[in-house]
Amino acid sequence: MPDIDVFFGWVSWAPLAVHRGFTHSLVGGVLFLPPILAGLLWLLDRWQLGRGATFKSGLPMRVGWLVGLSYIGAASHPLLDLQNTYAVQLLSPLSSDWFHNDALFIIDVWLWGALALGIGLSRLRERRGGEWMRPARIALAVAVTYISLNAGLSVMAKRALADSGAIVRPDALFAGHEPVRFWRRNLVWRENGAIGRARYGLFAGLHDVQPARDDHMDDPLARRAKRADASVIAFMRWSVVPTARIEREQCVATVRFGDARFGQRRVSTRFEQRVRLALTGRGCPAVAARLPSLGEARRSGGHG
Repeated sequence: MPDIDVFFGWVSWAPLAVHRGFTHSLVGGVLFLPPILAGLLWLLDRWQLGRGATFKSGLPMRVGWLVGLSYIGAASHPLLDLQNTYAVQLLSPLSSDWFHNDALFIIDVWLWGALALGIGLSRLRERRGGEWMRPARIALAVAVTYISLNAGLSVMAKRALADSGAIVRPDALFAGHEPVRFWRRNLVWRENGAIGRARYGLFAGLHDVQPARDDHMDDPLARRAKRADASVIAFMRWSVVPTARIEREQCVATVRFGDARFGQRRVSTRFEQRVRLALTGRGCPAVAARLPSLGEARRSGGHG
């Protein structure tokens, strides 16, 4: 239910501008959505009964339990999303600040595996007439323990970075997970307009600390480009650690916006917005301040 926000805009990566906002907040996701979800499920049940559908359990719907389960589902969703570097706007619409606990990878195979195993064993025991709740309870306990230990490891990584003197007072700091190797962290931070990176491992400690580099967001071309169109403005609302890469030619500049949290080569282009700007000066024709982006040029039949 909280993920209905991906439909609030054109679909590609634009939903990132609103995804994990109001529908993932304490107000929208935890208070407002569960009763709506329960009401929709109740209407679905009435419709199924009206057409003569039968259910394997043979049990009637209990509205109180339906509402309770809807609250558990709609509340646990944003609270689990809070555990990764993608972050959530937990206080929306009162605040647009992003919150993150850095305890999980965005699709954590170990967590999914533990929960799937618990469901599978519970169903197997139920079919055999045995006590089926124990595997599910163990799986939930393992999941909570796994999340807690990972959160603690992220805290250790950030403390090691602070103790090294690489940071003083960063305005953004993330300890991202590697997909399978949950004991490793990719640290990214922003301080005084510069982006720094480092790595941390449970067994290797802090290493590969890179010198901080300018994010170029104060460049005049970047300031012009980030107001170029609605998609870029939306990207800026979503991006927590925005960066700009500027490529200048004789009369044209291309500004590529990204987010330092997703700077890995295999995913960085998925989280990128490109804007082409016309430059003024000697030998440059008088054209619009902003040229069509490469994608717009292709859609209009041009060659960019």
